[in-house]
Amino acid sequence: MKLYRSLFALALIATIGVSAEAKIVLPSVFTSNMVVQQRSTLRIKGTASPNATVTFQVGWEKGIQTIQTDAKGHFVVTTKTPKAGGPYTMVFNDGEKLSIENILVGEVWLGSGQSNMEMPVAGWGKVKNYEEEIRNANYPKIRLFQVKKTTAISPQDFLQVEMGGWQECSPEYVPEFSSLGYFFARELWQKLNIPIGIINTSWGGTPAEAWTSAEALGTVMGYQDQIARLKELGFTNEGANQLYREDEEAWQKALNDKDQGNVGFEKVGFNDSNWKTQTLPGHFDAQLLPGFDGIVWYRRTIDIPAEWKGKDIALNFCAIDDEDITYWNGEYIHHGYGYNSPRHYTIPGKFVKAGKNEICVRVIDGGGEGGFNGNANDMNLSYGGKSISLAGEWKWHIGCDKNGLPPTPISPNSSSYPTVLYNAMIHPFIDFPIAGVIWYQGCANVGRGVQYESLFQTLIQDWRRQFNRPDLPFYFVQLANYLTPKDVQPDSEWATLRESQARALCLDKTGMVTNIDLGEAYDIHPKNKQEVGRRLSLIALHHNYGKKIAFDAPQYKSYRINGNKVIINLTTPDCCQKIEDGNNLPGFIVAGPDHVFHKAQASIKDGVITVSSPVVPTPIAVRYGWADNPTCTLQTPNGLHVAPFRTDSWEVK
Repeated sequence: MKLYRSLFALALIATIGVSAEAKIVLPSVFTSNMVVQQRSTLRIKGTASPNATVTFQVGWEKGIQTIQTDAKGHFVVTTKTPKAGGPYTMVFNDGEKLSIENILVGEVWLGSGQSNMEMPVAGWGKVKNYEEEIRNANYPKIRLFQVKKTTAISPQDFLQVEMGGWQECSPEYVPEFSSLGYFFARELWQKLNIPIGIINTSWGGTPAEAWTSAEALGTVMGYQDQIARLKELGFTNEGANQLYREDEEAWQKALNDKDQGNVGFEKVGFNDSNWKTQTLPGHFDAQLLPGFDGIVWYRRTIDIPAEWKGKDIALNFCAIDDEDITYWNGEYIHHGYGYNSPRHYTIPGKFVKAGKNEICVRVIDGGGEGGFNGNANDMNLSYGGKSISLAGEWKWHIGCDKNGLPPTPISPNSSSYPTVLYNAMIHPFIDFPIAGVIWYQGCANVGRGVQYESLFQTLIQDWRRQFNRPDLPFYFVQLANYLTPKDVQPDSEWATLRESQARALCLDKTGMVTNIDLGEAYDIHPKNKQEVGRRLSLIALHHNYGKKIAFDAPQYKSYRINGNKVIINLTTPDCCQKIEDGNNLPGFIVAGPDHVFHKAQASIKDGVITVSSPVVPTPIAVRYGWADNPTCTLQTPNGLHVAPFRTDSWEVK
């Protein structure tokens, strides 16, 4: 390890099990304790001394292979893996031995996505019964591999790893490992009784475009121009930063041109009598403008004591989300950044007068929450040991909404930048055989649901091309219920994203876990990852391993209108349990010709659902589970839920 780091400190993490003097370097996924995919072709790319002879021997294969390195020291060796078993040893020798020990042959799965895939058993996650889960996590034939969070503008051959490489599943390594990955692997091990390797390569808060290659992303509407420009500049860090500066400058100009505050909101004596008031600190989207992103201006008049006149005084704000430009008596004071950074400015004495002084703050919110985020005690003016509170009522007015503007430019250093996670955290695996992929992501793309339909399907097909596996199984988790429960919410962006996820089921060898019942209203990270892992495993056990088990719930098939009722038919997949008959089923809404939805009454008998509402005599459309956090009860006896659906094709966000 020490030698490897000394040679490749700027790019790579060394393989485990390599002696300090070894000249042979292997990809980081090849370490002691690893699991390799059974009945596959293992293609190993390594480096050694230029024009050297390297021998290769592995426990499941008779004989020794001899390989010659090229002028740059590169070599490739292949081996056919047997059926599940082990442990085995793999030995390379160029005069000095490099041994990889305790190798198992079994099933290898790659888990990826954002925070609900990353969420550790303990750590910041603390899943349901996490302490008991850790105590019982003794499964030496389950092996864990944790990829380090890394970005790259261009595809990388090597990756950085955590935990020193592959490790046996134990109470020592489980606490910081993906809970969903672990529970999925545990289910497979308990049902198959063969070694299971689980790779966790995930990063919280990241969008799908960051996990997609440039080649594929360049075909998706909304990304073609950016990818083409990056290609022209050779996919370099310098080129990406140049484009970011250009885009940021253009975006800021468009935002400023749209800002109503250009008429002089910051000027002394500006007439703000028709402005509304807000008590600060506080987020404006939580208190005043739900879902708003853009610019909000704030004004307040403060009485300054005579002894402060002409003195430099301190202006302190709590954190301002995301940016602020602050003015004092019409004069520019400072431009602050950082959604979680308190602001500390100095007002030059030449601007400070006795009596009434005016403060104006332009708050720019790029996404998520916006406004003054912190404690009232952190908002004040101070001089000479005395202070004046700035908490309380401020006048406010919208400068402009971000709607109609292009997306806020993203820095190439961000984990949300297109392609950077594919390049650094997926591409290094494309020569490493896997059984399939499990995926949990989507929160970061909420609000862009229509685009996500194309983007997600492109990602799946992209990975299949990159791994050279057109039939690579890809099983994903639909977003859970989240936020305030509502009976009628036809404009739900979370529902739209769920629909876009479900539409990926048109691709062969895909499967979806519906967990519309497992979410928590005010925690985007549901704690019951055990059940999500179980549901994922049912899909894999049925499709990959031929188990005749109920792995899915019935799915929406078709509808017809009969008078004032809508009749909905479900289709039942193989091995699927039927929904039991019932009345008064919540979760349905119905609309008439006016396209206004109302809470509906629903019942099911022999797999046929009847929906109606006394206030909708002429029904046109029905939706089920169509809300951020709907109440859904269509489930099979083994607890699998019918996915949210709608009968209409009306435009959504």
